[in-house]
Amino acid sequence: MRKYHKWPGIALTIFILFFATSGIIMNHRNVFSSVDIPRKCLPSDYRIENWNLASVKSAVQISPDDIIIYGNIGAWLTNNKLDKFIDFNEGFPKGIDNRKVESMQLTRDGRLLAGTIFGLFEYDGKKWNEINIPVKEKQITEIIQHNDDIYIMTRSELLITSDLESFSLKILPPPDGYDNKVSLFKTLWTLHSGEMFGKWGIYAVDIFGLALIFLALSGLMHWIFPKWIKKRREKGKPRAKMIKSMLSNLKWHNRVGYLSVFFLIFVAITGMFLRPPLLIPIVNSKVKKIPYSKMDTPNAWYDNLRRIIWDDNLNSFMVSTTEGFFLFDEKFKNPAKPLPIQPPVSVMGCTVLEKVDNLPSFYVIGSFNGLFLWDITSGRIFDYLIGRPHDIHQKITMPISPYLVSGYIETNEGILVFDYSNGIIPLTEYEYKIEMPQGIIDNTPMSLWNVALEVHTGRIFNHLIGQVYVLYVPLVGLTLIIVLISGFFIWWMAHRKRRK
Repeated sequence: MRKYHKWPGIALTIFILFFATSGIIMNHRNVFSSVDIPRKCLPSDYRIENWNLASVKSAVQISPDDIIIYGNIGAWLTNNKLDKFIDFNEGFPKGIDNRKVESMQLTRDGRLLAGTIFGLFEYDGKKWNEINIPVKEKQITEIIQHNDDIYIMTRSELLITSDLESFSLKILPPPDGYDNKVSLFKTLWTLHSGEMFGKWGIYAVDIFGLALIFLALSGLMHWIFPKWIKKRREKGKPRAKMIKSMLSNLKWHNRVGYLSVFFLIFVAITGMFLRPPLLIPIVNSKVKKIPYSKMDTPNAWYDNLRRIIWDDNLNSFMVSTTEGFFLFDEKFKNPAKPLPIQPPVSVMGCTVLEKVDNLPSFYVIGSFNGLFLWDITSGRIFDYLIGRPHDIHQKITMPISPYLVSGYIETNEGILVFDYSNGIIPLTEYEYKIEMPQGIIDNTPMSLWNVALEVHTGRIFNHLIGQVYVLYVPLVGLTLIIVLISGFFIWWMAHRKRRK
Protein backbone atom coordinates (compact mmCIF):
# COMPACT_ATOMS: atom_id res chain seq x y z
CA MET A 1 0.00 0.00 0.00
CA ARG A 2 2.82 2.40 0.82
CA LYS A 3 4.44 1.71 -2.53
CA TYR A 4 1.21 2.52 -4.39
CA HIS A 5 0.67 5.62 -2.27
CA LYS A 6 4.16 7.07 -2.19
CA TRP A 7 5.59 7.04 -5.70
CA PRO A 8 2.44 7.77 -7.74
CA GLY A 9 1.61 10.49 -5.18
CA ILE A 10 5.00 12.14 -5.64
CA ALA A 11 4.71 11.91 -9.43
CA LEU A 12 1.19 13.39 -9.33
CA THR A 13 2.06 16.42 -7.20
CA ILE A 14 2.45 18.90 -10.03
CA PHE A 15 -0.65 17.60 -11.83
CA ILE A 16 -2.72 17.77 -8.65
CA LEU A 17 -1.68 21.40 -8.24
CA PHE A 18 -2.71 22.05 -11.85
CA PHE A 19 -6.08 20.34 -11.44
CA ALA A 20 -7.04 21.84 -8.09
CA THR A 21 -5.92 25.40 -8.80
CA SER A 22 -7.49 25.54 -12.26
CA GLY A 23 -10.71 24.00 -10.93
CA ILE A 24 -11.06 26.68 -8.26
CA ILE A 25 -10.51 29.40 -10.88
CA MET A 26 -13.09 27.84 -13.20
CA ASN A 27 -15.65 27.84 -10.39
CA HIS A 28 -15.43 31.65 -10.13
CA ARG A 29 -15.42 33.03 -13.65
CA ASN A 30 -16.91 36.38 -12.61
CA VAL A 31 -14.19 36.93 -10.01
CA PHE A 32 -11.34 36.31 -12.47
CA SER A 33 -12.96 37.80 -15.60
CA SER A 34 -10.71 40.88 -15.59
CA VAL A 35 -7.46 38.85 -15.45
CA ASP A 36 -5.77 38.16 -18.78
CA ILE A 37 -2.72 36.12 -19.79
CA PRO A 38 -0.57 37.28 -22.76
CA ARG A 39 -0.69 34.66 -25.51
CA LYS A 40 3.08 34.88 -25.99
CA CYS A 41 3.36 33.18 -22.58
CA LEU A 42 1.33 30.21 -23.85
CA PRO A 43 2.11 27.37 -26.28
CA SER A 44 1.89 28.17 -29.99
CA ASP A 45 -1.50 26.39 -30.22
CA TYR A 46 -3.03 29.43 -28.49
CA ARG A 47 -1.64 32.09 -30.83
CA ILE A 48 -4.27 33.87 -32.90
CA GLU A 49 -3.64 33.80 -36.63
CA ASN A 50 -5.90 33.83 -39.68
CA TRP A 51 -8.94 34.58 -37.45
CA ASN A 52 -8.87 31.22 -35.64
CA LEU A 53 -9.93 30.33 -32.05
CA ALA A 54 -13.48 31.64 -32.55
CA SER A 55 -12.14 35.13 -33.23
CA VAL A 56 -15.24 35.92 -35.27
CA LYS A 57 -18.67 34.41 -34.64
CA SER A 58 -20.80 36.66 -36.82
CA ALA A 59 -21.31 40.24 -38.02
CA VAL A 60 -23.98 42.91 -38.17
CA GLN A 61 -24.42 45.36 -41.07
CA ILE A 62 -24.87 48.88 -39.70
CA SER A 63 -24.68 50.73 -43.05
CA PRO A 64 -24.23 49.82 -46.72
CA ASP A 65 -20.46 50.11 -46.30
CA ASP A 66 -19.87 49.30 -42.63
CA ILE A 67 -20.17 46.13 -40.59
CA ILE A 68 -19.22 45.14 -37.08
CA ILE A 69 -17.59 41.74 -36.67
CA TYR A 70 -17.72 40.18 -33.23
CA GLY A 71 -16.68 37.10 -31.30
CA ASN A 72 -13.85 36.21 -28.94
CA ILE A 73 -11.88 39.25 -30.16
CA GLY A 74 -14.69 41.52 -29.01
CA ALA A 75 -16.30 43.96 -31.47
CA TRP A 76 -14.48 45.66 -34.36
CA LEU A 77 -15.86 48.09 -36.93
CA THR A 78 -14.83 47.30 -40.51
CA ASN A 79 -16.06 47.41 -44.10
CA ASN A 80 -17.31 44.79 -46.55
CA LYS A 81 -13.76 44.12 -47.74
CA LEU A 82 -12.55 43.57 -44.15
CA ASP A 83 -9.39 45.56 -44.80
CA LYS A 84 -9.71 48.35 -42.21
CA PHE A 85 -10.58 47.89 -38.54
CA ILE A 86 -11.50 50.19 -35.67
CA ASP A 87 -11.67 49.05 -32.05
CA PHE A 88 -15.35 49.03 -31.02
CA ASN A 89 -14.99 47.75 -27.43
CA GLU A 90 -15.11 50.97 -25.44
CA GLY A 91 -17.39 50.56 -22.43
CA PHE A 92 -17.07 46.82 -21.93
CA PRO A 93 -15.56 45.97 -18.52
CA LYS A 94 -11.84 45.26 -18.28
CA GLY A 95 -10.69 41.81 -19.40
CA ILE A 96 -11.06 39.88 -22.66
CA ASP A 97 -13.65 37.61 -21.03
CA ASN A 98 -15.96 40.60 -20.56
CA ARG A 99 -15.97 41.51 -24.24
CA LYS A 100 -16.60 38.11 -25.77
CA VAL A 101 -19.70 38.94 -27.79
CA GLU A 102 -22.12 36.09 -28.49
CA SER A 103 -24.76 38.04 -30.44
CA MET A 104 -25.36 41.54 -31.82
CA GLN A 105 -28.49 43.18 -33.21
CA LEU A 106 -29.23 46.51 -34.89
CA THR A 107 -32.91 47.21 -34.19
CA ARG A 108 -35.26 48.86 -36.64
CA ASP A 109 -35.14 52.10 -34.68
CA GLY A 110 -31.33 52.16 -34.83
CA ARG A 111 -30.41 50.81 -31.40
CA LEU A 112 -27.28 48.66 -31.39
CA LEU A 113 -27.31 45.81 -28.85
CA ALA A 114 -24.67 43.27 -27.87
CA GLY A 115 -25.04 40.14 -25.78
CA THR A 116 -21.96 38.84 -23.97
CA ILE A 117 -21.37 35.96 -21.59
CA PHE A 118 -21.94 38.42 -18.74
CA GLY A 119 -24.93 40.48 -19.86
CA LEU A 120 -26.71 42.81 -22.30
CA PHE A 121 -25.16 46.06 -23.58
CA GLU A 122 -26.30 49.00 -25.74
CA TYR A 123 -24.04 51.32 -27.74
CA ASP A 124 -24.74 55.04 -27.20
CA GLY A 125 -22.59 56.35 -30.03
CA LYS A 126 -19.42 56.50 -27.93
CA LYS A 127 -19.34 53.43 -25.70
CA TRP A 128 -21.21 50.35 -24.54
CA ASN A 129 -23.49 50.62 -21.52
CA GLU A 130 -24.87 47.62 -19.63
CA ILE A 131 -28.64 47.14 -19.50
CA ASN A 132 -29.91 45.47 -16.37
CA ILE A 133 -31.95 42.37 -17.20
CA PRO A 134 -34.17 40.52 -14.70
CA VAL A 135 -32.41 37.15 -14.73
CA LYS A 136 -29.84 35.66 -12.38
CA GLU A 137 -27.68 34.02 -15.03
CA LYS A 138 -26.96 36.65 -17.68
CA GLN A 139 -25.09 34.70 -20.35
CA ILE A 140 -26.71 35.88 -23.60
CA THR A 141 -26.82 33.41 -26.49
CA GLU A 142 -28.92 35.30 -29.07
CA ILE A 143 -30.65 38.64 -29.75
CA ILE A 144 -33.25 38.97 -32.52
CA GLN A 145 -36.11 41.30 -33.41
CA HIS A 146 -39.55 40.12 -34.48
CA ASN A 147 -42.19 42.71 -35.34
CA ASP A 148 -41.76 45.43 -32.71
CA ASP A 149 -40.35 43.21 -29.98
CA ILE A 150 -36.76 42.34 -29.14
CA TYR A 151 -36.09 38.77 -28.03
CA ILE A 152 -33.07 38.21 -25.79
CA MET A 153 -32.21 34.57 -25.19
CA THR A 154 -30.08 33.35 -22.31
CA ARG A 155 -29.06 29.73 -21.84
CA SER A 156 -32.26 29.09 -19.86
CA GLU A 157 -34.90 31.77 -20.50
CA LEU A 158 -36.23 34.20 -23.06
CA LEU A 159 -36.68 37.92 -22.37
CA ILE A 160 -39.10 39.94 -24.49
CA THR A 161 -39.08 43.75 -24.57
CA SER A 162 -40.13 46.61 -26.83
CA ASP A 163 -38.29 49.45 -25.06
CA LEU A 164 -35.35 47.79 -23.27
CA GLU A 165 -36.74 49.07 -19.98
CA SER A 166 -39.50 46.62 -19.10
CA PHE A 167 -38.94 42.93 -19.78
CA SER A 168 -41.26 39.96 -19.94
CA LEU A 169 -39.63 36.73 -18.78
CA LYS A 170 -40.69 33.69 -20.78
CA ILE A 171 -40.02 30.08 -19.79
CA LEU A 172 -40.36 28.07 -23.00
CA PRO A 173 -42.89 25.21 -22.94
CA PRO A 174 -41.50 21.66 -23.00
CA PRO A 175 -42.08 19.28 -25.91
CA ASP A 176 -44.83 16.66 -25.84
CA GLY A 177 -43.84 13.65 -23.78
CA TYR A 178 -41.24 15.53 -21.77
CA ASP A 179 -39.91 13.03 -19.19
CA ASN A 180 -38.32 15.55 -16.79
CA LYS A 181 -34.88 14.02 -17.32
CA VAL A 182 -31.55 15.73 -17.94
CA SER A 183 -28.38 14.62 -19.66
CA LEU A 184 -26.00 12.48 -17.63
CA PHE A 185 -23.13 14.62 -18.89
CA LYS A 186 -24.66 17.81 -17.46
CA THR A 187 -25.47 16.04 -14.19
CA LEU A 188 -21.86 14.89 -13.79
CA TRP A 189 -20.58 18.33 -14.81
CA THR A 190 -22.58 20.16 -12.13
CA LEU A 191 -21.74 17.51 -9.52
CA HIS A 192 -18.05 17.79 -10.35
CA SER A 193 -18.03 21.58 -9.97
CA GLY A 194 -20.46 21.67 -7.04
CA GLU A 195 -22.81 23.89 -9.05
CA MET A 196 -25.52 21.26 -8.63
CA PHE A 197 -26.14 22.63 -5.12
CA GLY A 198 -25.68 26.33 -5.81
CA LYS A 199 -22.98 28.59 -4.40
CA TRP A 200 -22.57 26.49 -1.25
CA GLY A 201 -21.87 23.44 -3.37
CA ILE A 202 -19.25 25.42 -5.28
CA TYR A 203 -17.66 26.61 -2.03
CA ALA A 204 -17.57 23.01 -0.79
CA VAL A 205 -15.73 21.85 -3.94
CA ASP A 206 -13.32 24.78 -3.51
CA ILE A 207 -12.56 23.65 0.03
CA PHE A 208 -11.90 20.11 -1.09
CA GLY A 209 -9.72 21.48 -3.90
CA LEU A 210 -7.65 23.29 -1.27
CA ALA A 211 -7.56 20.04 0.73
CA LEU A 212 -6.17 18.24 -2.32
CA ILE A 213 -3.46 20.89 -2.70
CA PHE A 214 -2.56 20.50 0.99
CA LEU A 215 -2.42 16.70 0.67
CA ALA A 216 -0.11 16.94 -2.34
CA LEU A 217 2.30 19.40 -0.71
CA SER A 218 2.28 17.80 2.73
CA GLY A 219 2.81 14.37 1.14
CA LEU A 220 5.79 15.74 -0.75
CA MET A 221 7.15 17.24 2.47
CA HIS A 222 6.78 13.91 4.26
CA TRP A 223 9.08 12.43 1.61
CA ILE A 224 11.59 15.31 1.90
CA PHE A 225 11.72 15.65 5.73
CA PRO A 226 13.74 12.42 6.37
CA LYS A 227 16.39 13.58 3.91
CA TRP A 228 16.71 16.93 5.69
CA ILE A 229 16.86 15.23 9.10
CA LYS A 230 19.56 12.83 7.88
CA LYS A 231 21.69 15.70 6.59
CA ARG A 232 21.37 17.54 9.90
CA ARG A 233 22.32 14.37 11.81
CA GLU A 234 25.40 13.90 9.62
CA LYS A 235 26.42 17.50 10.30
CA GLY A 236 25.79 17.11 14.03
CA LYS A 237 23.05 19.74 14.10
CA PRO A 238 19.95 19.53 16.38
CA ARG A 239 17.02 17.72 14.83
CA ALA A 240 14.27 17.90 17.44
CA LYS A 241 12.32 20.79 15.91
CA MET A 242 12.48 19.29 12.42
CA ILE A 243 11.31 15.90 13.71
CA LYS A 244 8.43 17.64 15.50
CA SER A 245 7.52 19.46 12.29
CA MET A 246 7.64 16.19 10.35
CA LEU A 247 5.29 14.48 12.82
CA SER A 248 2.91 17.47 12.80
CA ASN A 249 2.93 17.49 9.00
CA LEU A 250 2.09 13.77 8.95
CA LYS A 251 -0.68 14.18 11.52
CA TRP A 252 -2.44 16.86 9.47
CA HIS A 253 -1.82 15.01 6.22
CA ASN A 254 -3.61 11.98 7.69
CA ARG A 255 -6.38 14.03 9.27
CA VAL A 256 -7.21 16.04 6.13
CA GLY A 257 -6.87 12.86 4.06
CA TYR A 258 -9.32 10.67 5.94
CA LEU A 259 -11.86 13.51 6.24
CA SER A 260 -11.86 14.27 2.51
CA VAL A 261 -10.90 10.99 0.82
CA PHE A 262 -14.34 9.78 -0.22
CA PHE A 263 -15.40 13.14 -1.60
CA LEU A 264 -12.13 13.50 -3.53
CA ILE A 265 -12.60 10.04 -5.07
CA PHE A 266 -16.11 11.10 -6.13
CA VAL A 267 -14.78 14.33 -7.72
CA ALA A 268 -12.08 12.35 -9.54
CA ILE A 269 -14.58 9.84 -10.95
CA THR A 270 -17.04 12.49 -12.15
CA GLY A 271 -14.21 14.44 -13.76
CA MET A 272 -12.97 11.39 -15.66
CA PHE A 273 -16.35 11.05 -17.39
CA LEU A 274 -16.34 14.65 -18.62
CA ARG A 275 -13.59 14.04 -21.17
CA PRO A 276 -13.07 11.46 -23.93
CA PRO A 277 -12.84 8.53 -24.05
CA LEU A 278 -15.15 7.98 -21.05
CA LEU A 279 -17.38 10.85 -22.24
CA ILE A 280 -18.35 9.10 -25.48
CA PRO A 281 -20.51 6.28 -24.01
CA ILE A 282 -22.50 8.68 -21.78
CA VAL A 283 -22.90 11.67 -24.10
CA ASN A 284 -26.48 10.78 -25.09
CA SER A 285 -27.58 9.26 -21.77
CA LYS A 286 -30.27 10.84 -19.62
CA VAL A 287 -31.06 10.50 -15.93
CA LYS A 288 -33.67 11.74 -13.49
CA LYS A 289 -33.06 15.12 -11.87
CA ILE A 290 -31.52 15.01 -8.41
CA PRO A 291 -34.23 16.24 -5.98
CA TYR A 292 -33.75 19.69 -4.40
CA SER A 293 -30.73 20.39 -6.57
CA LYS A 294 -30.16 23.21 -9.04
CA MET A 295 -31.15 20.87 -11.85
CA ASP A 296 -34.49 20.10 -10.16
CA THR A 297 -36.38 22.89 -11.91
CA PRO A 298 -39.69 22.93 -13.82
CA ASN A 299 -37.86 24.67 -16.68
CA ALA A 300 -37.38 21.94 -19.30
CA TRP A 301 -34.81 24.10 -21.11
CA TYR A 302 -32.58 25.01 -18.18
CA ASP A 303 -29.07 25.69 -19.56
CA ASN A 304 -30.18 24.21 -22.92
CA LEU A 305 -30.98 27.21 -25.17
CA ARG A 306 -28.48 28.29 -27.83
CA ARG A 307 -30.06 30.03 -30.89
CA ILE A 308 -33.43 31.40 -32.00
CA ILE A 309 -34.82 32.63 -35.34
CA TRP A 310 -38.28 33.51 -36.68
CA ASP A 311 -39.60 31.58 -39.72
CA ASP A 312 -42.28 33.44 -41.72
CA ASN A 313 -43.31 30.40 -43.75
CA LEU A 314 -43.94 28.24 -40.70
CA ASN A 315 -45.18 31.20 -38.64
CA SER A 316 -43.04 29.86 -35.81
CA PHE A 317 -39.84 30.41 -33.89
CA MET A 318 -37.13 27.83 -34.51
CA VAL A 319 -34.92 27.32 -31.48
CA SER A 320 -31.62 25.44 -31.35
CA THR A 321 -31.16 23.62 -28.05
CA THR A 322 -28.84 20.98 -26.69
CA GLU A 323 -31.67 18.53 -27.45
CA GLY A 324 -31.97 19.55 -31.11
CA PHE A 325 -34.11 22.00 -33.12
CA PHE A 326 -37.68 22.77 -32.04
CA LEU A 327 -40.53 24.90 -33.35
CA PHE A 328 -42.50 27.20 -31.02
CA ASP A 329 -45.65 29.18 -31.74
CA GLU A 330 -45.44 32.98 -31.68
CA LYS A 331 -46.77 33.27 -28.11
CA PHE A 332 -44.88 30.24 -26.75
CA LYS A 333 -48.07 28.68 -25.43
CA ASN A 334 -48.16 25.27 -27.11
CA PRO A 335 -45.70 22.41 -26.56
CA ALA A 336 -42.48 22.54 -28.56
CA LYS A 337 -42.40 20.50 -31.77
CA PRO A 338 -39.15 18.79 -32.76
CA LEU A 339 -38.21 18.87 -36.43
CA PRO A 340 -38.21 15.26 -37.66
CA ILE A 341 -34.96 15.35 -39.69
CA GLN A 342 -32.10 17.49 -38.40
CA PRO A 343 -28.46 18.12 -39.28
CA PRO A 344 -25.83 16.93 -36.80
CA VAL A 345 -24.86 19.47 -34.14
CA SER A 346 -21.95 19.07 -31.74
CA VAL A 347 -22.53 18.76 -28.00
CA MET A 348 -20.75 22.12 -27.75
CA GLY A 349 -23.83 23.71 -29.35
CA CYS A 350 -24.99 25.36 -32.55
CA THR A 351 -22.65 28.18 -33.64
CA VAL A 352 -24.40 29.16 -36.89
CA LEU A 353 -28.14 29.49 -37.53
CA GLU A 354 -28.79 31.61 -40.63
CA LYS A 355 -31.52 31.82 -43.26
CA VAL A 356 -30.57 31.51 -46.91
CA ASP A 357 -31.67 34.50 -49.01
CA ASN A 358 -34.25 33.71 -51.71
CA LEU A 359 -34.67 30.14 -50.39
CA PRO A 360 -37.31 30.50 -47.65
CA SER A 361 -37.09 26.95 -46.27
CA PHE A 362 -33.29 26.68 -46.32
CA TYR A 363 -30.98 27.29 -43.37
CA VAL A 364 -27.23 27.23 -42.83
CA ILE A 365 -26.40 25.28 -39.67
CA GLY A 366 -22.91 25.23 -38.19
CA SER A 367 -21.23 23.67 -35.17
CA PHE A 368 -18.11 21.68 -34.31
CA ASN A 369 -19.73 18.92 -36.39
CA GLY A 370 -19.33 20.97 -39.60
CA LEU A 371 -21.47 23.24 -41.79
CA PHE A 372 -24.72 22.10 -43.42
CA LEU A 373 -27.36 23.46 -45.78
CA TRP A 374 -30.72 22.28 -44.44
CA ASP A 375 -34.11 22.31 -46.15
CA ILE A 376 -36.47 22.09 -43.18
CA THR A 377 -39.48 21.41 -45.43
CA SER A 378 -38.13 18.33 -47.21
CA GLY A 379 -35.53 17.34 -44.64
CA ARG A 380 -32.72 17.30 -47.21
CA ILE A 381 -29.29 18.10 -45.77
CA PHE A 382 -26.17 19.03 -47.73
CA ASP A 383 -22.69 19.03 -46.25
CA TYR A 384 -21.46 22.48 -47.24
CA LEU A 385 -17.72 22.03 -46.66
CA ILE A 386 -17.33 18.46 -47.91
CA GLY A 387 -19.57 19.18 -50.92
CA ARG A 388 -21.97 16.25 -50.89
CA PRO A 389 -25.38 15.28 -49.47
CA HIS A 390 -25.35 14.29 -45.82
CA ASP A 391 -26.41 10.74 -44.96
CA ILE A 392 -29.07 11.25 -42.28
CA HIS A 393 -28.69 7.60 -41.23
CA GLN A 394 -24.98 8.00 -40.55
CA LYS A 395 -24.25 7.49 -36.86
CA ILE A 396 -22.15 10.21 -35.26
CA THR A 397 -19.47 8.53 -33.15
CA MET A 398 -17.27 11.52 -32.27
CA PRO A 399 -18.38 14.77 -30.56
CA ILE A 400 -16.50 16.86 -33.17
CA SER A 401 -15.65 16.64 -36.88
CA PRO A 402 -12.60 17.74 -38.91
CA TYR A 403 -14.37 21.09 -39.45
CA LEU A 404 -14.88 23.02 -36.21
CA VAL A 405 -17.20 25.75 -37.47
CA SER A 406 -17.17 28.61 -34.97
CA GLY A 407 -18.39 31.53 -37.11
CA TYR A 408 -20.09 32.59 -40.35
CA ILE A 409 -20.60 35.99 -42.00
CA GLU A 410 -22.06 37.27 -45.25
CA THR A 411 -20.91 40.57 -46.74
CA ASN A 412 -21.50 42.25 -50.07
CA GLU A 413 -18.29 40.57 -51.23
CA GLY A 414 -19.13 36.97 -50.35
CA ILE A 415 -19.51 34.40 -47.58
CA LEU A 416 -16.84 33.58 -45.02
CA VAL A 417 -16.70 30.59 -42.66
CA PHE A 418 -14.49 30.55 -39.58
CA ASP A 419 -12.95 27.28 -38.41
CA TYR A 420 -11.87 27.18 -34.76
CA SER A 421 -8.47 25.61 -35.51
CA ASN A 422 -7.63 26.82 -39.03
CA GLY A 423 -9.35 30.18 -39.17
CA ILE A 424 -11.03 31.78 -42.16
CA ILE A 425 -12.40 29.68 -45.03
CA PRO A 426 -13.93 31.52 -48.03
CA LEU A 427 -17.14 29.64 -48.86
CA THR A 428 -17.56 31.56 -52.11
CA GLU A 429 -14.99 33.24 -54.32
CA TYR A 430 -13.66 36.18 -52.33
CA GLU A 431 -11.76 38.83 -54.23
CA TYR A 432 -9.85 40.17 -51.24
CA LYS A 433 -7.27 38.52 -49.02
CA ILE A 434 -8.32 39.17 -45.46
CA GLU A 435 -5.28 39.70 -43.29
CA MET A 436 -5.67 39.72 -39.52
CA PRO A 437 -4.27 43.05 -38.26
CA GLN A 438 -1.54 42.91 -35.66
CA GLY A 439 -3.53 45.44 -33.63
CA ILE A 440 -6.36 42.93 -33.13
CA ILE A 441 -3.91 40.13 -32.29
CA ASP A 442 -2.10 42.30 -29.72
CA ASN A 443 -5.41 43.31 -28.13
CA THR A 444 -6.71 39.74 -27.74
CA PRO A 445 -5.00 38.04 -24.82
CA MET A 446 -6.39 34.86 -23.26
CA SER A 447 -8.52 35.08 -20.16
CA LEU A 448 -7.26 33.41 -17.00
CA TRP A 449 -10.49 31.38 -16.92
CA ASN A 450 -9.82 29.96 -20.39
CA VAL A 451 -6.22 29.17 -19.49
CA ALA A 452 -7.51 27.33 -16.41
CA LEU A 453 -9.92 25.39 -18.63
CA GLU A 454 -7.10 24.33 -20.95
CA VAL A 455 -4.99 23.22 -17.99
CA HIS A 456 -7.89 21.39 -16.33
CA THR A 457 -8.75 19.42 -19.47
CA GLY A 458 -5.14 18.71 -20.42
CA ARG A 459 -5.37 20.48 -23.78
CA ILE A 460 -2.49 22.70 -22.68
CA PHE A 461 -0.22 19.65 -23.23
CA ASN A 462 -1.39 19.03 -26.79
CA HIS A 463 1.75 20.62 -28.27
CA LEU A 464 3.92 18.22 -26.27
CA ILE A 465 2.15 14.86 -26.58
CA GLY A 466 -0.29 15.39 -29.45
CA GLN A 467 -3.69 13.69 -29.42
CA VAL A 468 -2.56 11.42 -26.58
CA TYR A 469 -3.55 14.34 -24.33
CA VAL A 470 -7.14 13.03 -24.39
CA LEU A 471 -5.95 10.26 -22.04
CA TYR A 472 -4.50 12.81 -19.61
CA VAL A 473 -7.66 13.27 -17.53
CA PRO A 474 -8.66 9.59 -17.19
CA LEU A 475 -5.06 8.41 -16.50
CA VAL A 476 -4.36 11.11 -13.90
CA GLY A 477 -7.81 10.58 -12.41
CA LEU A 478 -7.28 6.82 -12.11
CA THR A 479 -3.84 7.29 -10.56
CA LEU A 480 -5.25 9.81 -8.09
CA ILE A 481 -7.94 7.33 -7.05
CA ILE A 482 -5.26 4.67 -6.43
CA VAL A 483 -3.25 7.14 -4.32
CA LEU A 484 -6.31 8.16 -2.30
CA ILE A 485 -7.51 4.59 -1.66
CA SER A 486 -4.05 3.31 -0.72
CA GLY A 487 -3.52 6.33 1.55
CA PHE A 488 -6.82 5.69 3.31
CA PHE A 489 -5.94 2.03 3.96
CA ILE A 490 -2.48 2.97 5.26
CA TRP A 491 -4.13 5.37 7.73
CA TRP A 492 -6.87 2.87 8.61
CA MET A 493 -4.44 0.03 9.37
CA ALA A 494 -2.17 2.30 11.39
CA HIS A 495 -5.17 3.77 13.21
CA ARG A 496 -6.49 0.33 14.17
CA LYS A 497 -3.02 -0.72 15.29
CA ARG A 498 -2.73 2.32 17.57
CA ARG A 499 -6.16 1.62 19.08
CA LYS A 500 -5.18 -1.98 19.87
